[in-house]
Amino acid sequence: MINQYPLWKYLLIAVIALVGIIYALPNIYGDDPAVQISPSHGAPVNAALREQVSSVLDKNKLKYKAIQIADDRMLVRFYNTNDQLAAVDRLTTALKDKYVVALNLAPATPQWLRDIGALPMYLGLDLRGGVHFLMEVDMQAAIKQNYERYVGEMRTALRDKRIRYSSVEYTQGGVLLQFRNDQERSKAKDLLQREYEGLKVDDQDAGQGPALLASLTENKKRDIEKFALEQNITTLRNRVNQLGVAEPVIQQQGNKRIVVELPGVQDTARAKEILGATATLAFHFVDENNNPEDAASSGHVPAGDELLQERSSGRPILLKRHVILTGDYITDASSGFDQQNGGPAVFITLDGKGGHLMREATRDNVGRLMAVVYIETKIETKKVDGKTVKQVKKLRNVINVARIREELGKRFQITGLDSPQEARNLALLLRSGALAAPMEIIEERTVGPSLGKTNIAQGMLSVEVGFAVVCLFMLVYYRVFGLMADLALGFNLVLIVAMLSLLQATLTLPGIAGIVLTVGMAVDANVLIYERIREELRNGNSPQASIHAGYEKAFGTIADANITTLIAGLVLFSFGTGPVKGFAVTLSIGIVTSMFTAIMGTRAIVNLIYGGRRSVKLAI
Repeated sequence: MINQYPLWKYLLIAVIALVGIIYALPNIYGDDPAVQISPSHGAPVNAALREQVSSVLDKNKLKYKAIQIADDRMLVRFYNTNDQLAAVDRLTTALKDKYVVALNLAPATPQWLRDIGALPMYLGLDLRGGVHFLMEVDMQAAIKQNYERYVGEMRTALRDKRIRYSSVEYTQGGVLLQFRNDQERSKAKDLLQREYEGLKVDDQDAGQGPALLASLTENKKRDIEKFALEQNITTLRNRVNQLGVAEPVIQQQGNKRIVVELPGVQDTARAKEILGATATLAFHFVDENNNPEDAASSGHVPAGDELLQERSSGRPILLKRHVILTGDYITDASSGFDQQNGGPAVFITLDGKGGHLMREATRDNVGRLMAVVYIETKIETKKVDGKTVKQVKKLRNVINVARIREELGKRFQITGLDSPQEARNLALLLRSGALAAPMEIIEERTVGPSLGKTNIAQGMLSVEVGFAVVCLFMLVYYRVFGLMADLALGFNLVLIVAMLSLLQATLTLPGIAGIVLTVGMAVDANVLIYERIREELRNGNSPQASIHAGYEKAFGTIADANITTLIAGLVLFSFGTGPVKGFAVTLSIGIVTSMFTAIMGTRAIVNLIYGGRRSVKLAI
């Protein structure tokens, strides 16, 4: 029968409407001020920590909503920001360096919605407040670091092949190698060209005897610069995780700049500390001839030693000051399990020079104890006499002590870690704990939460006014059919919010502009359909035939108009940056959902009201 849907279509629309409402619901609950507690050195996040945190808060009369443990992190929810800010100071003092205590805003979504994966969409920097950094990578320093690494590797390679040289030094143009005669230079040139891809090796005669200049090719320089940028972005992402930021924006801008946006971060000083932190390892021999307990109690440390603590037990340990090797020589690190005892382990791979140093150090010291020192450098910002002062703080802890059973080389493993999670964290920090090249913050901008609330209020007002005006026009001009279009428009807004939440997309102020534009464009399809129905009625067609013709004949025009707009939205998303992408996402989602609601949604309502009836009068 004309103008009637089969049952499955009504059920499909009902299911989509129900799912849309459920997944849009989390956005009406808002956020709770919260404090996030993350393990810093493999410390456990368990019931004992919950008791400690609860005790600290109760002792300081700080009221909290709930304490939750998930994903190896603890989240403490508060009723207001005053208690939240006070709690950060108390908990930081109580937990010391074992945990990272960070401010956060946690969604107040009910548990039953969280259980089915219904979460609110993220809010961008301009809506939630936070901090924006524009950082520039020093590419010259990245290239210089590579040349300096080549200096050590080339000296080792020449010695291993018994090629005599006068000097190997870094210069502005590359690595300059000087020799006593042409024969040695010729051997060295063959070796370097064979071993080092990406280096251009040229003869040099600078008046001080035969020489070679090894310089990077343009392709190799570009690769180094690209790697430095990508490595720094990876490093920043890993560090930002400690801040508990829901949806950080860390992206490349141009060839040497990185944009870092941290929505919801209320403590910008803390953000700078994390971004400026670094972590590495150092390997030392253990002093087994002196008693560390005596040194700790008397304060007298033997000459050539340093007194540190074992992180797992807190016991003192004496180490030789001489550093066997540092983490700068580590090229790769991965976590796993020791094949002998099944305990967590980190598998280390060194570069050529690092492997040589490790072999030299362990060859004649089989049987001695070697310690692995974890070094974390943090930049702390403190108030001194009302002025902000930056202090560099180095934390040194012994994470592993093992007896050398055999000569070690480029690949070996570190055991004695507390948990697989600690092994993963250490491997992660070793892979990307240090920046590949220095960076400088060239632009810093803070958006206050109050400004974010104002932007949200104004954005919501624009959506509400636009929605109301469009609904009023459609209701007055098209009567009952206008009311159907208004229902479809409201359904469309629900679907847009649900889609943004499902995709966990970030809503920004330009994104709200995209929603406002969608509100205006969404009824275009209904206008085309309704005008076609009116035209069919004027031509003397029956109401049922007019409805059928209106939807069928207007579809081609609607599809053309929306597809061309969707293409424009996809182009904006592909080539645009931050704010432009936000606009493109909401615009594109709005086009797709409006096609569904304006055509299929209103048609279902029309069919329910008018379908199957012989004599009807259309209120259009």
